[in-house]
Amino acid sequence: MFQSVKIAPSILSADFMNLERDIRLIEQAGAGYVHVDVIDGHFAPNITIGVPHVKQLARIAEIPLDVHLMVSNPLVQLPWFIAAGADMLTVHAETLEGQWLESAVSLIHDGGAKACVALKPNTPAEALASVIGSLDMVLVMSVEPGFSGQGYIEGSEDKIARVVQMAREADNDQLLIQVDGGIGLATVERVCAAGADVIVCGNAVFGADDPASALKQIEELGNQARLRALAS
Repeated sequence: MFQSVKIAPSILSADFMNLERDIRLIEQAGAGYVHVDVIDGHFAPNITIGVPHVKQLARIAEIPLDVHLMVSNPLVQLPWFIAAGADMLTVHAETLEGQWLESAVSLIHDGGAKACVALKPNTPAEALASVIGSLDMVLVMSVEPGFSGQGYIEGSEDKIARVVQMAREADNDQLLIQVDGGIGLATVERVCAAGADVIVCGNAVFGADDPASALKQIEELGNQARLRALAS
């Protein structure tokens, strides 16, 4: 499975007083998504933004809104974010088991959005078994959810490779694999070589002296790594 690597800058690291400016910057630099971290203070130790913010972002963003729900009650909240205009919605496998995870994926699709399931660092890829055939994307967390600026957890690329294998076994060749946490110039090659298609970057983009240049460099390194891996 080769798909051109896309960068999804996380606005958790953007300037919230100049958010539209920062979104325009990443759009012009070629970002594939606007990554929106919604954290409720229960599932993960932070409180970020909610439905009103996503609704406003949907009005101004010209690229898809990739909304990552780090919340303890996703089945309650999913309809809110669908109505607010999210293009991609991510729920965590740790909050939904068995038929409830399947119900969440169906609810997202029925609402007209694309469905993604996220895995925390200690959650095995096998937690996806019941839904991987119907997902649009899987998010492999390479840090514990909650705060931006954390360091990459070594070995996360092994889980990415396992998700690739499971997607092939499920005949889901269109599945995107996203990775989030500590990804930048020093780490993007290893995750893309393992099969990551969508790279969430926070500080690596918005904390750079030249965010547009940083985004393009990360994307280029990721694509080069993917192509080398496929040729080997």
